[in-house]
Amino acid sequence: MKVVPPAARVYIGSALLAAGACVLPALSRPGAPWGTIALLAALYALCELPARRRLPGRAPGGSVPVDTGSFFPVLLAAALLLPPAAAALTAVPGSLLARVGEPPAGPRRAWRAAATALAVWAAAHTAGALGGPAALGHGGTAPDLPYALLPAGAAALAFCLVLTALDGGIRATADGVSPRAAWRGLLGRALAPHLVHGLAGLMMGVLWRGSHGPAAGLFVLLPMYVSCWAFAQYHRERAAHQATIRALVQAVDIKDRYTRGHSERVGHASVLIARELGMPEDRLDAVRFAGILHDVGKLGVPTRVLRKDGPLTPEERRVIELHPEYGHEIVRGIGFLGEARTAILHHHERMDGSGYPYGLRGEQIPEFARMVAVADAFDAMTSNRSYSRARPVPAAVAELERCAGTHFDPRMVGALVRALDRHGWRPAVTADEPPPGGNVPKARGASAPSSTPSGERA
Repeated sequence: MKVVPPAARVYIGSALLAAGACVLPALSRPGAPWGTIALLAALYALCELPARRRLPGRAPGGSVPVDTGSFFPVLLAAALLLPPAAAALTAVPGSLLARVGEPPAGPRRAWRAAATALAVWAAAHTAGALGGPAALGHGGTAPDLPYALLPAGAAALAFCLVLTALDGGIRATADGVSPRAAWRGLLGRALAPHLVHGLAGLMMGVLWRGSHGPAAGLFVLLPMYVSCWAFAQYHRERAAHQATIRALVQAVDIKDRYTRGHSERVGHASVLIARELGMPEDRLDAVRFAGILHDVGKLGVPTRVLRKDGPLTPEERRVIELHPEYGHEIVRGIGFLGEARTAILHHHERMDGSGYPYGLRGEQIPEFARMVAVADAFDAMTSNRSYSRARPVPAAVAELERCAGTHFDPRMVGALVRALDRHGWRPAVTADEPPPGGNVPKARGASAPSSTPSGERA
């Protein structure tokens, strides 16, 4: 959004006017609790300056960043402690001062301040209508628990609904996407975190109103800050992992242009198999990485061999059969890959022991490698290459079933077949050139090209 579209300018301007109308009573009427307003506003601004980070995700059009909102509990506490206009005012300084990841900074800051102020104003009105301020207690008066949970939860829900509604609007006007696409999934992703923020805001408000005063309320922020820091660290680490994977896959795609997109599809098919077998969610990332990086060893194979249109010589075949070992060496030091490294090394092993590089058989072959072998063969058969024509999905499935028990693990083949019945498959053409002929290499001990169902050179 380096140039703000006219529709987005009107939308931001309207939000600013509405936010101004919401905070005006606090500025114009005497008797506003300026001490509490100033303390909460300064606290929110101080917390958001180092904490606000863009998550590794974008709006549908790509220009609107999604923020964590890690310290919304401060604003929700303000919604419980202050009148609506004063509560909305506490959101403005922090929203204006927080860093902006992309230009233009001015419109982004203005939009963030307006949207947050409107959401806090709505939350404060909701809490007030349900008796939230009175339920917090004061001084020696005990809070009205568990009733206080109701206004706090309702305030958090109102905050979430207003903020997601406004965010969908800015995505639609700034990125030019359809309203349905702009709002899709926003509420579902935001609801649970905002309800948790509402509970933290209630804790902060109760302590703030307690006999120990505002200082006690500040202790709620310490675990929030630690969790925010850990959350940001996790996402930074995950983003670094994804960047590493993308760089390796792009390098393979550049070198072997005939299989562009193959790695991602093998990763997807491997996850389909793993899910069908009931594999725990915490292992699915490693399965996907194994599928995506299974051919990374081709970086060590001469380009002339990878791109050769004619039949491979025995020497060229021996060279290309080294790519699993090359791949294992390339990723040996990447700790987060875990079990994926064994799949990279063994995805060309066969159940009958005729595969390579070590001739493992049956259960000796790692589980991930058996999954990737089936996914790799299936995508290779359903994609056009320079040396083979794509087969229809039913024909590819029939070939996998024919070779189950000799080449492939029957459990993995059955899992893929069931997953395809449930989810379907969109085969992709990965090369435009017509196949010049069947230079399909076979593994050791195979007698004819047809005994290599994968349709790959290696």
